[in-house]
Amino acid sequence: MHDQRADLQWRDDAIPVSTRFDDPYFSLDNGLAETAHVFLQGNDLPTRFRPGFHIAELGFGTGLNLLAALKLWRETGQQGVLRFTSFEAFPMTPAEMTRAQSAFPEIAEVAGDMASHWTDDLKRVELPDLEFELIRGDARMTLVQWQGQADAWFLDGFSPAKNPELWGPELMAEVFRHTKADGTAATYTAAGFVRRGLQDAGFTVERSPGFGRKRHMTTARKAEA
Repeated sequence: MHDQRADLQWRDDAIPVSTRFDDPYFSLDNGLAETAHVFLQGNDLPTRFRPGFHIAELGFGTGLNLLAALKLWRETGQQGVLRFTSFEAFPMTPAEMTRAQSAFPEIAEVAGDMASHWTDDLKRVELPDLEFELIRGDARMTLVQWQGQADAWFLDGFSPAKNPELWGPELMAEVFRHTKADGTAATYTAAGFVRRGLQDAGFTVERSPGFGRKRHMTTARKAEA
């Protein structure tokens, strides 16, 4: 699993599409705007930011969510370090990531800061304001072994209809177990079995207005201790 790579085609020379899952890596409308709406606003960010705030993510993909979160962290003058952990089974090559990120000039500065850190064996990146870890492999196995807990989850796997393995109830239970009290999760999908899986795991789940062509998305919160 660690040696597997993303299989891509490019739409309009800018949007990477997974041939394995027949699904684009980000919204055809505007991937960066989708990240802001679904994952940042969906997790009440930047309002909840604090030193050491920990984001975890299922599906690293192009790295767009990481760059958007770090950009927001910097723009809002946060103190200390943002922690970001991502789980990915089929990582892109550095060249593919850079190509995908170049479609969004708004993140060019932070993308430039990170560009030299993208390597074929990427595992960790440490900057003065960022601690990033990429955990490779099937999240159904790697998340169980993870010792961390996140303040916010970005659930960003491919479409549940095409990649159901990343949305099953057992994995949603592990997401809940690896969420801090009063932590949150957000995802672009409002699929019923995903919402039920999050609710059965213990989250309070809400359906919210989606981005672009998607009518609805899902947010979830874990109760305070």
